[in-house]
Parts: sequence; structure tokens; C-alpha cells
Amino acid sequence: MIFRCKSCGGNTVFSPERQKMYCPYCESEENEESVPSESMFNCPACGGELKIEQYNAALRCEYCDSYVIVEERTSGEYEPKLILPFEKGHKEAEDILKKEFGKQCFLPDDFLSDAKLSTMEGTYVPFFLFDFDIRYTIQATGHKVRSWTSGSYHYTEDSTFDVRRTMRVPIEKMPADASYAKPDPIMDLMEPYDYGKLQPFQPKFLSGFLAEQYNMPSEELLQRAIAKGREDAKSITEQTITGYASMTNRNDGCSYKHKDTTYSMFPVWTYYYKYHDKTYPFYINGQTGKMVGTPPRSVIKMLIYSATVFTGILSLLAMWNIVISSL
Repeated sequence: MIFRCKSCGGNTVFSPERQKMYCPYCESEENEESVPSESMFNCPACGGELKIEQYNAALRCEYCDSYVIVEERTSGEYEPKLILPFEKGHKEAEDILKKEFGKQCFLPDDFLSDAKLSTMEGTYVPFFLFDFDIRYTIQATGHKVRSWTSGSYHYTEDSTFDVRRTMRVPIEKMPADASYAKPDPIMDLMEPYDYGKLQPFQPKFLSGFLAEQYNMPSEELLQRAIAKGREDAKSITEQTITGYASMTNRNDGCSYKHKDTTYSMFPVWTYYYKYHDKTYPFYINGQTGKMVGTPPRSVIKMLIYSATVFTGILSLLAMWNIVISSL
């Protein structure tokens, strides 16, 4: 499926800046019609053969640059229930990288070049959102220490208390990405998202971007979500225990009840920069603009800088020797 402009026939895309469908050719808005694919492997715009990989749910035709939504991978069991549309466009994603790294020394010359940044792609990453109740329990011995001085004597009192806390912590929409290609720790760092802007899924949101269908079943991700929820419940429960100098004999318990799972798609900009046969990935939250990534350092620039500093020091020493000799 593609979305075609009714006015000029161009490929209409979803604009993060306008938050509506937009034709980049005639600039008309909300003037699209869907054109279904006759074959999953051919572009409905030009008929060219699509290079569909295993989990592609949306891709760009390499012949006409139209953004194609793979209906077989966005419907039925693969249809997301919710989606967070992109709010940061390509230009804003570029600006985020430039603001973060533009003043850093020793970056390769083309790291922030227009040519390299043009390769950055917006991708909808599959996520499962889990709802569950957690019951977290802490049992321990709490110690309160009081010290005072009376006359020539110093006293210390160590009081012990039986500490028991049980908290019921409802967890809603705990995210876990369902993409083999996206590293779990990085996707965790993309959080938090503003769930108040979740919308019912519509294929038009995918037009203009890449997308993956879920790569793994929700059952495979449940324990990962539970582990994240457990840490939240632990922190909340610990916050209710105050006033103790220390705690010993601590025992923690945790149980949960799984309530619901929702298949969703979240927006992420990805920029892959290759330097000396090594790829440096950068990820930008397509809703909030949060960025994760570490750039390479240009060895040549570092050597030139070191050589310049060393030469400058030698020059200063030589001038100092001349001054000392003339005295």
C-alpha cells in the first residue's frame, strides 16, 4: 500500500512537523488516497521489485522513493493496536546531533555533513506494552543509633526494629521492544515516552518512514518487562522506609499478576556512521528528541593537535633559552 496525492499523484507522507499527511510535491495536505499493493514484492507506485527483508513492515522503494506499507505485516495478528507518531522531523533530528556534537573537537570532518546526515532514517520500532500488578515485600531489621554525652561518659544506644513493608504497585504500559535489530539497553534508554499521545494505529502514520513488525512473541518479553517493573516497585517500597541508620537481615519478595499486553509502535531516528570499518550507531527518540550514541575520534586530528602543542612547547622552550642566554 502507498498513499497517493489526489492532486498530483505524488507519494504523500506523514509530516511530524504538521502532524498531518502532506504531499512534498504540490504541498497539499490531507489530500491522500490509499493504493493497495497487487503483490507484496512489487511497488504499487512504479511496479519495481521491492527488497523486502524478514521483518519489514514499511520500506522505501529504491526505484521511485515511494514509501510502501506492507499490508500483510501491518494487519491481522501483525496490526499494532497503538502507535506514537513521529513528532521530530528529519531536520530537527539533524539539529539534535549538531547541537550535541557540533562543538566537539577531533570529530571526523564528514560526521555532521549533509551527505552523511541525509542517510538518517526514521523507523517505527515494535514494542509490547505490559500491564500488571506487582506485590513487593521487604522484611528486615532496622537499626536506629542515638549518641549523647553525660558528664564524663559518652553513651551510644542501638535500637532495633522489626521492619515490614508490603506495597501493591500497579504497572501500566511497561515497554519492551520486540526488535532483534535494536539493542535492548539502547531502546530502554530511549524512554520515557509520553503515553498521553498514543493513538489508535492507522497505516498512514507509517508513510514516510521505515517500520518493523514484531520479531518475537510477547511471551518472550514478559519476564524482561517484569524485571523492569520489579525495580520500580522496589524503589517505591524502599522510599517508605526512612529514619534507620542501617538495615540487616533483609529479605525481599515479589509477585505479580499479568493483566494485559498491547502491541504498539514507537518512533526512533537511526543514524549509522561508518569510520575505519567500524559502525557507530546513534538513536534519537522520534517523540522527545532524546539521543543516545558515542561518536568516533579522528586519529589524524588528534595527532595534528598533539604535534601542534608539542611544537608550541618546544618553541617556547627555545625562546626561554635565548632569553636566559642573553642575560
